[in-house]
This record gives sequence, C-alpha cells and structure tokens, in this order.
Amino acid sequence: MGKAADSRGAPKFVSEALATAVEAGCTGMRILRADSQFYNAGVIAACHRAGAHFSITTGMNPSIKRAVHSIPDDAWQHINYPTAVPDPATSELISDAEVAEIPEYTAFASRKKAEQVTARLIVRRARDLAKPATVGEQGELFPVWRYHPFFTDNPAPMLQAEREHRHHAVVEQVIADSKASALAHLPSGHFQANAAWLTLWAMAYNLLRAARTLASAFHAKATTPTLRAHLVRVPARIARSARRLTLHLPQRWSWQDPWTQLFAAVHAPPKAALRT
Repeated sequence: MGKAADSRGAPKFVSEALATAVEAGCTGMRILRADSQFYNAGVIAACHRAGAHFSITTGMNPSIKRAVHSIPDDAWQHINYPTAVPDPATSELISDAEVAEIPEYTAFASRKKAEQVTARLIVRRARDLAKPATVGEQGELFPVWRYHPFFTDNPAPMLQAEREHRHHAVVEQVIADSKASALAHLPSGHFQANAAWLTLWAMAYNLLRAARTLASAFHAKATTPTLRAHLVRVPARIARSARRLTLHLPQRWSWQDPWTQLFAAVHAPPKAALRT
C-alpha cells in the first residue's frame, strides 16, 4: 500500500479545518490557501458550505494554459514582494514579477453544471531564470516566462490577492525548515510527548532566528541545518584552569567572525574585577 493522494481526503480535511478555526475563536473572513493538490470541486464546495473563500494553485492543465495565453500583453501589472519567495524550479529568490487576471474563469467545465465553479483566475509570471538571457553573441528574441496561476474568489484587489496567496509559500518554508528540527520527532503516540516537542520546537525556532540575525547577513537567511552546522555545533575545546573556563576555537575557522559577533552580542566579556 502506497501513500494516498492528498486530494482523496481533501474535502473532509478542509471542512474540519474551517470548523476548527471557528471553534478556536477566529472571526472575520476565512480564506483557504492551498496548493494544486487541493484544486478540485469537492474542496471548493467544502469552502462554500463553510462560508469561506478559497485561493488554490491550479497548475498548468490544458484549459488553464489556453486561458493564460489569451491574456493580452498590456494586462500584466508589475508586482514586488517584500518577502522574496524561491522559484520552484531554480531555487532562485523571486522578488519581482508581473500579474494579470481573468475575472470570470469557469473551472471543472467537464463536470456537470452544479459542480462547475466560476471565479477569478489570477496569474503571476516571472522570467525563467533557468534559461540564459543571451546565447553566444545574440540576445534573446523574446522573454521566456514561467506562469503560476491560482483560482480564487478572494474579493481583494488583484495585487493584494496575489500577495496573500503567495504568502503561503513562506509558511511552507517554515514547515519544511521545522522538520529539520524538533518537529522531526512528530507524531508520537503520546499527546504529552507531542506537546513537549512542539514547545521545544517553538523555543528553538525563535532563538535560532534571533541568533542568526545577530550573527551575520548571510546567516540571517540561513535555514536551521545551516545554523546548526555553523553556529551551534562549534568545533571548540573547553579548558578549565584556576576556576575559569577557556574556550579554544580552531584557527582559520570559516565562521569565526559571525560566531564571535553573536557571542559578543548575547554574552559580553565580563567586566574587569574592581580592586579596593
């Protein structure tokens, strides 16, 4: 038996998540943000039953592709992301792109009328960084774009809806990074153990984020495994002499300056003893 596809239990999962949000005291507009595995009629129907909006990545199926290529060139608007997101194909950070929308796109057109959904198709396009801008001495004849569409009934203006949808990529990066930390121990068969690991993860995550900011500009964007390798697992030797501890660090250590800067910020050298 292999793993079941995410879409199999997606409608039930969405219904439970939206109901839990209400029980937890959430008020105001609820918007489901999800990846393309959740792009199906059942998920959208679950959102409608719960009185929630949806914002779901679609992928580039033939119908979506035809709709995207029908967008006129003058319809694209520039967008800048305060928090850059990584390109899924090249891992390059994307901070600038262009956005356009089709106000009324009918999804699931092959299904019966009651299951068809008409809403906004918003598309972000970014230059394909995997392809060089020039080949030899001749520049590119036309730009090559990567398209990232999503289907939504979010009533917000187009650029705001785009930013809100793409922000879920930041959340996914946090989850992926957390699996390299204490969340790797979940799930456990004991509720108390799960609660303990979750608490430890939150503490470690926040402390590491503060530490990386103090260390260097490079480490300010580093992931948990990198921080652990550079700043936590320090190749040092502790010596004790005359009731004093001395930390002997290796010579020509690549991360000496960031570690020293972090150490000085959180543990300043002791003041000289006062003599009377």
